[in-house]
Amino acid sequence: MKTLKFLPLLLLFIVSSCSSVSVNYDYDKKVDFSPYKTFAFHKAGIDKAEISDLDKKRILHSIDEVMTSKGFAKNDNPDLLIAFFTKEREQVNVNQFNVGWGYGWGWGWGWGWGWNPYLWGGNSSVSRHTEGTLYIDIIDAKKKELIWQGEGQGVLTKDTNKKDEVIKEFVTKILEQYPPKKK
Repeated sequence: MKTLKFLPLLLLFIVSSCSSVSVNYDYDKKVDFSPYKTFAFHKAGIDKAEISDLDKKRILHSIDEVMTSKGFAKNDNPDLLIAFFTKEREQVNVNQFNVGWGYGWGWGWGWGWGWNPYLWGGNSSVSRHTEGTLYIDIIDAKKKELIWQGEGQGVLTKDTNKKDEVIKEFVTKILEQYPPKKK
């Protein structure tokens, strides 16, 4: 009975720890991030991103939302410039199951039916999905130097009803790591 009390808590932990976006980041450890308070988008960097204009707008909106929620203000004379770029690749997964070796009656390598070793019970399935990587670069606007880069990798969707949600998850997970915590 005691186990049942902890089951909802365990399930909540499992669901919350299973994110569909894996994140990495790197930064210049010599930089003091505390003076940075304002940001703007680096248009030249964003224009190079090879994705649709609609997805660019989704990413820009999500970055704007997350940075504003962290206390940063958008400004025409910013401390930080933010750019992003993307990569994607098709993933193909082949799963085989119920496969074994055995002997039995069946069509053989010779003429006609005979007793031969053969592969039995083989089933396979093929699935495809697009995996994408979003890189967010944060640049010191005055020095024009990259000071922080975050990378999020996960499965993309072509479902227009879910794109906003997926892109927001990518951006949120990546920018959770900005600014870096002092150790």
